[in-house]
Amino acid sequence: MRSFALPKMAISLLLAVLAALILVGINETGFIRSSDALDDIAEASRTRGSLNRLLQHVLDAETGQRGYLLTGDPRYLEPYDSAVADINQVLDNLRSVYTPNAEEFNILAQLGRNVQRKLAEMDLSVRARKQGNEDAWKFVLMTDIGKEHMDAIREQATKLINASTTRMEVGQAQVRRALVFSRVGIAAVTLAGLLAFYLYLRQTTALKLAGERQQEVLQKERDLLERQVRERTATLAELATHLQMVREEERGHLARELHDELGALLTAAKLDVARLKSRLGSPAPEVGQRLVHLTETLNSGIALKRRIIEDLRPSSLSNLGLTASLEILAREFSERSGMEIATSLDTVELDESRQLTVYRLIQESLTNVGKYAQAQQVDISVRNYEAHVEVDVKDDGAGFDVSQVRPSTHGLAGMRHRVEAAGGRLNVTSAPGAGTRISAVLPKAVHTG
Repeated sequence: MRSFALPKMAISLLLAVLAALILVGINETGFIRSSDALDDIAEASRTRGSLNRLLQHVLDAETGQRGYLLTGDPRYLEPYDSAVADINQVLDNLRSVYTPNAEEFNILAQLGRNVQRKLAEMDLSVRARKQGNEDAWKFVLMTDIGKEHMDAIREQATKLINASTTRMEVGQAQVRRALVFSRVGIAAVTLAGLLAFYLYLRQTTALKLAGERQQEVLQKERDLLERQVRERTATLAELATHLQMVREEERGHLARELHDELGALLTAAKLDVARLKSRLGSPAPEVGQRLVHLTETLNSGIALKRRIIEDLRPSSLSNLGLTASLEILAREFSERSGMEIATSLDTVELDESRQLTVYRLIQESLTNVGKYAQAQQVDISVRNYEAHVEVDVKDDGAGFDVSQVRPSTHGLAGMRHRVEAAGGRLNVTSAPGAGTRISAVLPKAVHTG
């Protein structure tokens, strides 16, 4: 069925593309024809307007001339002079329009000569009136020469106006023909398109049903995969939490072993050195120096043992509380690294597990600062709220591009999992040259639901 459907669909699509191309061709043809016709109509309309303006300017000049002749008031010469200037401009424009058409250009030439005769006749009478020659300008005014020139101007202008009107009518007829052609062509192409669409629908109905069945199968597979991913993610999270708990238990066991076994050995050795020193009394200088060096070495070993034990399982956390433990941690880190540490620690009420989470978060953050940040100042804050605690560690170091760093880098994965396992969320903000800020929000109680 599918092998037969594909060729038929190809034919349907081919028909649709062909119909679209024909439709585009019809529209383009109609547009070109209509555009040409509209250009002709616009040109004819402008020409007719220019001819009408020419007649109006001649009438305005004649009116101004007669007003001046009858009254002698120079104000009538202003419209006369303006009309004479406009007449010459309009004639120049009309000559550029009618140059391609020899017949109409000849009519325009006759029109121009008559206009010039009319202007000469009016200019003669105006100059005679200015010179005070009453008989001359009255003779010109009373003759029929001006009327003959004006009748000739009207006749030739009417011929040109009628020719422009004819061109406009031809253009309008061409636009109507283009519209009819487009109408018929679009109707035919629309029918062909509907036929192609009908064929396409017939062939796609079966494919749609088959696609829906495939989608159902794919959806079931996706649901199964999502369920497996959720189950395995939950299993991995439980395993990570268990491993973290085992790690803390091993740290505690190792801390106790170091405290009980290594502590006892170092203390016994220190006591033996003290007894040996008391037995010797005033030993030789070299022996005394060796005893002093041995005592200092044992003291350094005891201090190192204590620091390792505190790193493995901070005894101050259970003995002094979270706030005092964080102050000790900050002070010791400042002494080792030479960085300035500023603390702002509220007293918080958290269970032992969450206290350890806060401690480890700040401890790991300080470790990262010491290794990578190249910072001068570190600010540590713990804020206590009604339902949650906010922890913030900020440095002024080199920073890094968070988007270019793998989630596992700098112990971020371990910190994030530890915080999320406690029901909180961790946020890392950093930029090159702008330092780094690690903030976490932990609830005071586990939310179930």
